Amino acid sequence: MATEAIVVTKAIRAKTQTGDTVARLVVLSFAASVLVVTVLLVRQLWVASEATRHAAGLSFLWSTSWNPVTDEYGALPFIYGTVVSSVIALLISVPLGLGAAVFLSELAPARISSSLTFLIELLAAIPSVIYGLLALFTIVPLMRVFGEPFLKSVLGFLPLFQGPAFGVGMLTAGIVLAVMTIPFIISVSRESLLAVPREQREAALALGATQWESTWQVVIPYAKLGISGSIFLGLARALGETMAVTMVIGNAPKIAASLFAPGYTIAAGIADQFSEATGRLYQSALVELGLVLFCLTIVINGLARLMIIATTRKGSRRP
Repeated sequence: MATEAIVVTKAIRAKTQTGDTVARLVVLSFAASVLVVTVLLVRQLWVASEATRHAAGLSFLWSTSWNPVTDEYGALPFIYGTVVSSVIALLISVPLGLGAAVFLSELAPARISSSLTFLIELLAAIPSVIYGLLALFTIVPLMRVFGEPFLKSVLGFLPLFQGPAFGVGMLTAGIVLAVMTIPFIISVSRESLLAVPREQREAALALGATQWESTWQVVIPYAKLGISGSIFLGLARALGETMAVTMVIGNAPKIAASLFAPGYTIAAGIADQFSEATGRLYQSALVELGLVLFCLTIVINGLARLMIIATTRKGSRRP
């Protein structure tokens, strides 16, 4: 009887180990498929941009001329527009998003915090074209009539705030991107702040610190890497945004010092011009723009993910 039990036990164990091996291989193949798709995407972009790489080389990255009629293509105006609009968006969204995250995690009652968090997650799920339509009917007229004339009258001595007020341009695109990135910054920053152990807060309060001093001097420094990760995620969203920016940025491949001037981003340029790109070199230039944007997005998202993982610490959450 004992021998039969041992044999049955070994058989069950062998089947279990076989099942575990099969399950491990299946999930490993799923995980590897993500890497395979990424490599295939990069390879396809690299191959499709061969004509521009052979014609312009690395000078494509810093050339300022974009003229499909004469087959002159330079990515610098698009890179400039992408960077400037994203920086404007972060300058607006980071203080607002961090302040809202601190309120939701540290100061707001649990019921209010849960309700507002649900609404913020809904804002993150709104399609970008809806933001673009709302911006056309609200932000653009306000900027043309009130915002840009006011900035011009107050800060007109700076090159950033000179020129005609069209309503569409780099500044308007940055504001729209700020509205779109705020929900991401709030959500990730709030989770990072809630991951701070309760003992850290209680220790600061026991030493005589006020609630605000505890939040500012203990909680925020403890979660600074997670907050940095949320900023990087917002930056990645701003860099890759297409439709909303295309509708409000003015779509002009030029480099101008004024934030009121129209511009172009990489994503907006690809979406706006690819359907009318007839020549092989023209299409190759747009594809190479996509390759540049793809690499930037991958790097930024990877850095953000590493920062968020670094802040995952064990600790009790605030109820």
